[in-house]
Amino acid sequence: MRVVDGGIVAGLWGYEAGQSGSVTSSAGSSTLRPVGVLRTGRATGVSVHELLTDLSRRQAIGEHGLIALDWHSGNRSVLVDHELSGLVVGQTLATRAEDTYRALLEATAFGTRTIIEAFNSSGVPVTELVVAGGLLKNTLLMQIYTDVTNLPLSTIASAQGPALGSAIHAAVAAGAYPDVHAAARAMGRSNKGVYQPIAANVKAYDELFADYTELHDYFGRGTNDVMHRLKARKRKLAARPSNTLAAEGN
Repeated sequence: MRVVDGGIVAGLWGYEAGQSGSVTSSAGSSTLRPVGVLRTGRATGVSVHELLTDLSRRQAIGEHGLIALDWHSGNRSVLVDHELSGLVVGQTLATRAEDTYRALLEATAFGTRTIIEAFNSSGVPVTELVVAGGLLKNTLLMQIYTDVTNLPLSTIASAQGPALGSAIHAAVAAGAYPDVHAAARAMGRSNKGVYQPIAANVKAYDELFADYTELHDYFGRGTNDVMHRLKARKRKLAARPSNTLAAEGN
């Protein structure tokens, strides 16, 4: 995480943190491969993401029996380690695509909570989440986020957040407003508290988050070096000369 003076808006400090993988890359690439799910999605005329979300929505919290680490592109915050990789614990022969899908959605929320707790423990209180972009389409994901973090979740009123941000800055540059703060007050809107934590869900996710944190620290804070060794071995073998590969094939 970084602290940057004027990094977002001039005159304000920007506390920057993020997660390397998105819900689409983490959940999508890991769960959209099962042939049965793909066929069902095509037959029903809905996207695979919509199908998996609908199936996941029917589950009780923890019913899938899984905990995931969505480090498919490493971890930016708070571990700052790009050598880490993804992990799903608890899979069995009965594990279904929607189980893994929901576990990965929850992993992104657990990662967000980890970042929030790091801010809070450092004296930077986080009291509200404001969400923009395509993730707003997934109402299950939004409820998971508010339940995992136990924070109200607000949404921006515009369907085109990046374009609106550009327009705000353009309006200031054109002299229509004296600064970004004034332009944002005039042009920006948010829907406050659209999603609220559900007490029973918060309690259930607190238990899962404790398990997530144990895995997070075990693989991410130096207790073992398995993920690093796997990536190092992969790079070493990928760098072999092509004639070596041909000889091994023979």
